[in-house]
Amino acid sequence: MANRLGSATSPYLRQHADNPVHWQEWGPDAMAEAHERDVPILLSVGYAACHWCHVMAHESFEDDDTAALMNANFVCIKVDREERPDIDAIYMNATVAMTGQGGWPMTCFLTADGAPFYCGTYYPRQPRGGMPSFTQLLTAITDTWNTRRDEIDRVAAAVVDDLGRASGAVPAGEAPPSIDDLNAAVTAVLHDEDPAHGGFGGAPKFPPSALLEGLLRSVERTGSTDVLDVITRAADAMARGGIYDQVGGGFARYSVDAQWIVPHFEKMLYDNAQLLRFYAHLARRTDSPLARRIAIETATFMLETLRTAEGGFASALDADTEGVEGLTYAWTPDQLIEILGFEDGVWAAGLFAVSSTGTFEAGMSVLQLPEDPDDLQRWDAVRAKLLDARNRRPQPERDDKVITAWNGLAITALAEAGAALGQPEWVEAAVHTADMLLRTHLVDGRLRRASLGGTVGEPAGILEDYAALATGLAALHQATGDAGWIAKGAQLVDTALTHFADASEPGSWFDTADDAETLVTRPRDPVDGATPSGASTITEALLTLTPLVDPETSARYAIAAEQSLARASVLVSRASRSAGHWIAVAEAYVAGPLQIAVALNADVPEHSELLQAARAYAPGGAVVVGGVGESSPLLPDRPPVDGKDAAYICRGTVCGLPVTDPDELRQALARQP
Repeated sequence: MANRLGSATSPYLRQHADNPVHWQEWGPDAMAEAHERDVPILLSVGYAACHWCHVMAHESFEDDDTAALMNANFVCIKVDREERPDIDAIYMNATVAMTGQGGWPMTCFLTADGAPFYCGTYYPRQPRGGMPSFTQLLTAITDTWNTRRDEIDRVAAAVVDDLGRASGAVPAGEAPPSIDDLNAAVTAVLHDEDPAHGGFGGAPKFPPSALLEGLLRSVERTGSTDVLDVITRAADAMARGGIYDQVGGGFARYSVDAQWIVPHFEKMLYDNAQLLRFYAHLARRTDSPLARRIAIETATFMLETLRTAEGGFASALDADTEGVEGLTYAWTPDQLIEILGFEDGVWAAGLFAVSSTGTFEAGMSVLQLPEDPDDLQRWDAVRAKLLDARNRRPQPERDDKVITAWNGLAITALAEAGAALGQPEWVEAAVHTADMLLRTHLVDGRLRRASLGGTVGEPAGILEDYAALATGLAALHQATGDAGWIAKGAQLVDTALTHFADASEPGSWFDTADDAETLVTRPRDPVDGATPSGASTITEALLTLTPLVDPETSARYAIAAEQSLARASVLVSRASRSAGHWIAVAEAYVAGPLQIAVALNADVPEHSELLQAARAYAPGGAVVVGGVGESSPLLPDRPPVDGKDAAYICRGTVCGLPVTDPDELRQALARQP
């Protein structure tokens, strides 16, 4: 017996490869061993950038005595929640049901068949705050297993039954959300705003990325200044708070306080991809210099810090640096003066809200930017010096795992933002990432979940992988005019329809394929969380591709999209804050979806002011294509007019007269039905 994580493709699992615990990966061998030894499974789930995962590892998993107790009485399994979100989802549901809360590290005790009978999260090395120590828990579980097995079996069976009921399909609505439904959902969301600090709810406060995008699409339809004010308050507060890296760009995962001041320092690809998309969309809609700057800096952070040698994007930067949270990022006034000199140091301390009392630990402060500087040249110089000094500090580790779904989000964001804000290098980066995923992650026509260093892992892709990548490929077609992306995206959507759609509940989707590994239940969660749900994202892909494919396929996709939106109508109405991406997709649906085809007089898209105007002013969710002849399915029979580029605006199957003037196109796009 020995630790068997050394060859794992997950950096998180590799972090535990030197533990004295006899860890192994999830799989039939582990289950068989638990049966043979007649011991329970100890399942530990976490991820590489997780602070408390590191704490529990140092306190317990690196301790020889604790490891001996684990090895003697359990089969110990480590799971990376990012690599196996299906396993994480099942046992997180069980943890929340048993304890009322969830989080990572997640600690679950299972029967040899994988049925959970006791679940929790972090357990300390010594008892504290009403929590038993980890070793006390291990001893109690072992005693119960040996003396009250019938009780464990009853609990496990009941939990599995509850998990099965919880993973059922949500009730189907009669129709997709109507305009009235969407207006009511937005009104409900606004009631939860924190008007003093921006965003929704209290601490800890997470960036509501998908929800902000949904609200912005509502504004584009209604013109509501009240909703736009809510969006702007949240966007500005996040951009000026400590959750945003004021020196290096990019967003942390969440703020531990309600004021956005102190972040939980891990930086996730999925947050930054979604926020890039939102801030770019906000910038083109409002001409906000702050939104434009944040979009540019977030894209730069992704490209310079998260890009892997193979062309994908790494999953995350760690919350800790050398075991200390925030070590890389926090400052004192004296440190600023030492680096910048007295005058610039004092000026920077005032600008970045760095005080002697501090906003973080040990008198340190996380940089904020409450107001824009009055001297931009000086500010640029100060930021450059601080970034240079910070780069000489110890740096957080990077989780180099390339996850299909999160890279799909990055492709969509870079393609849309690059086209809208005139950054062709972002579009080019998105193309390289798509090529890498299709070359490496698509194996025998099926997606894999992740790769490391160009080597693809074994875990199969889940619904969000197919959905996010298909959406990204559709965005690439619009940004590049290359029709090849349509066929590749449609291939992924067709696979999703075959293997993930619930034939008995039209419009409902499973998160795992019908031929995937059998778990204690087949997970299905349509609720949007930190990332959009697989169900809402595949609906976005269906809706976007509908006008871009052949008529027979288009009709099939349109029906599937409508069924999905009808199924989601209950979420939009009753759980609006947890349906942000559904709201965004539904707004695209009620708009037609809007299609703008720009017929070019010459095949030089970058020189077309009309195409640039379409990309800059089209509402979110619109399908925008430009080219010559039959370079896109929307262009045949729509020629240039009198030697000029011509834009054809269609809502559903109804098209207006061609427009040749960019200002006239902008006005036409501003008029909503």
